[in-house]
Amino acid sequence: MNDRAPIVAINPGTFDPVTLGHVDVIRRAAAIFDRVVVGVVRDPHHKQTLFSVEERVAFLEEALVGLPNVVVDVFSELVVDFARKHGARTMVKGLRVIADFEWEFQMNRLNHLLAPEVETMYVMSSPEYAFVSSSGVKEIASFGGNVEELVTEGVARRFRELYPDGRPGAPLSPQD
Repeated sequence: MNDRAPIVAINPGTFDPVTLGHVDVIRRAAAIFDRVVVGVVRDPHHKQTLFSVEERVAFLEEALVGLPNVVVDVFSELVVDFARKHGARTMVKGLRVIADFEWEFQMNRLNHLLAPEVETMYVMSSPEYAFVSSSGVKEIASFGGNVEELVTEGVARRFRELYPDGRPGAPLSPQD
């Protein structure tokens, strides 16, 4: 009988929207850790979201079906406090390009000052997703481009609803 505590990691982000690159990183983390908590930032301070937190959570839950050791949770506190709340000693982050590294390096140093017991593990993007970003897929979709190979079916469907004519500009409100 194994009496060790499960090894928990968090994977925080805005996921606005979740892309297949995000899903790839989460699946790979799920193969390493006993439990992965995908943390969705409720109201990020450094960017405005297109999708509500409820939509972002629903997109993730749909994308992660079949991964029994992965759960989705929303947070509004410091990411290190979110990690502590879940008993996670590891934060998993995906890296695609050099610009990601620069931002993540800064965040790593700040997080380490706040919580030296929480280590950050970086997962390099799979080559087929190295160019995929949430902002990129939003831009493509807003001009009527096909994003089906970049996002989950639920996200692609929602983009078709938001931009039925492929027109740039403000999307329809979620109530429309």
